[in-house]
Amino acid sequence: MSDNKVPQVHVGVMSEGRLVQATLNGRFAVWGINDGKEFHNNIWEAYGTIMVILGYDGKLHFDPDVFSSYWWDTLYFEPLSDDCSFVLHDVTIGVSFHWRRKEDQTFKGKLKLIIENDSIVAINVIGVEDYLESVISSEMSANASLELLKAHAVISRSWLLAQMRKPAAADGQGSDVLGQAAPVVRSEDSGADELIRWWDRDDHVNFDVCADDHCQRYQGITRATTPAVKQAIQATWGQVLMYGGELCDARFSKACGGVMEQYENCWDDHRHPYLVARRDGDDEANFPDLTREDAAEEWILTAPKAFCNTADKEILSQVLNDYDQETADFYRWRVEYTQEQLADLIHRRTGDDYGRIRDLQPVARGTSGRLYKMKIVGEKMSKVIGKELAIRYALSESALYSSAFVVEHHDIDADGYPAKFVLRGAGWGHGVGLCQIGAAVMGAKGYNYKQILLHYFAGATIEKEY
Repeated sequence: MSDNKVPQVHVGVMSEGRLVQATLNGRFAVWGINDGKEFHNNIWEAYGTIMVILGYDGKLHFDPDVFSSYWWDTLYFEPLSDDCSFVLHDVTIGVSFHWRRKEDQTFKGKLKLIIENDSIVAINVIGVEDYLESVISSEMSANASLELLKAHAVISRSWLLAQMRKPAAADGQGSDVLGQAAPVVRSEDSGADELIRWWDRDDHVNFDVCADDHCQRYQGITRATTPAVKQAIQATWGQVLMYGGELCDARFSKACGGVMEQYENCWDDHRHPYLVARRDGDDEANFPDLTREDAAEEWILTAPKAFCNTADKEILSQVLNDYDQETADFYRWRVEYTQEQLADLIHRRTGDDYGRIRDLQPVARGTSGRLYKMKIVGEKMSKVIGKELAIRYALSESALYSSAFVVEHHDIDADGYPAKFVLRGAGWGHGVGLCQIGAAVMGAKGYNYKQILLHYFAGATIEKEY
């Protein structure tokens, strides 16, 4: 980036089958790659509704009724003017989460189609700053306060550039290399009695980041932007979070639940000094030791004061888009299962048949009270699972709001098996880094974006990257 140019990001938008339908708004140049050779001389112009099929020959066929003799490993659709855009139809959003659905999404920039795992992958190639404008409008309401928008611009830019640099550091290649598109599961199998796993965000190799929540929510220009979003991008142009001369891995979640979680309790065992426990409030150092079971239980079963402990609808509307607002309780929440429901759920979600469930036992909690190791005790088997997202997946049809919860047992029979389990929990998401709802409250209280960032990223600095 020494030439001060804004880098281009490759965003994986969809990968769901052998057919992609799109609408090109404006005229696009079409060219492709076949067997490693670029065919720039074979360029067509396309507009309107198009269809690309993955044929039984393992090649991409673009509108086969028109170009039946052409097949490709990669197809590019490049806009011929700045006002061009394209619509991808039936894009799945909220993968593995409770708001999962399909929608049509509109994008600026280039459309790239590749083949991977017997599916067509649609990739949007766009400048980082244009990408960020969409991320901010997709991750939260475009009507959020200016200081919150600035803060989110800096963390989204920091995280993105850090991810884009990781493949280059690993193998000397850029973002446009072949490999596995979905995030890879990392696991530490200590034997039949324990399985610890986590999902990395930096394992995409066909593209830099995906467009859904396990990277950064990106929906092109589908979500309406505002002058405030554009102003936030311009005001922070090229600014990133740094620590010790390195880009920060700037994580964020919806609501920490009152205390921030440490990175190593959610992902690999690497400590980031700027992603540490702090109270989400004015008195950052005043919080209990939530790694202790008694302290965690008291914390979760009450609702202590914190920035993210708010029911202010105006503030929440700055962070929560329409489908996010379907989640009414997030600071403290409650989920209930019968014995039959829980046993069936855990069996389906983990693949292990525990039989009837006797207990869900806390084994290890992080700094926010989130479990990163939990023992499932059943009549047929018992096992310790982790980390936090694996626990959330095991106990929900999509993903439990967080792994910061305590378990109540009701109507225990003579053999010690409860008829009902009640999970009482805190927070929404992993709780590491910036707490979006807490940051919205800080903005409403008059904190500027630098104060917001340095509250959530301890000891970091804000610097200009380009």
